[in-house]
Amino acid sequence: MEQQLQVSLTIPIPEDSILVKKVELEQLKKNELSGVYWNMKDLEARTTRKSEWIKEHILYPSRFRKILDIEHGGFVFYPKTKGQTWVFQASEMAAFLEKNFQKIFQ
Repeated sequence: MEQQLQVSLTIPIPEDSILVKKVELEQLKKNELSGVYWNMKDLEARTTRKSEWIKEHILYPSRFRKILDIEHGGFVFYPKTKGQTWVFQASEMAAFLEKNFQKIFQ
């Protein structure tokens, strides 16, 4: 039989804070980027890297482009002509950056 200890404890929560379940917090974070599109400047701000670095290490390598490019079912619009701007589906791009951090910096 498992042993249990029951303790009654009161922990004060500051007025500027609330308790939120971890699952709820993750959903709130995900919803924050839902329906949001980034341009290159936004991506530079998020990654703290310049566009040249982002292009060289993330956007143009074929191993990533085949995942990212909307022409392959991805979530990044690659400009086709001069004057067109990059467009990134924010929620998907953020998830991609998190998931592929090690691959990006190899």
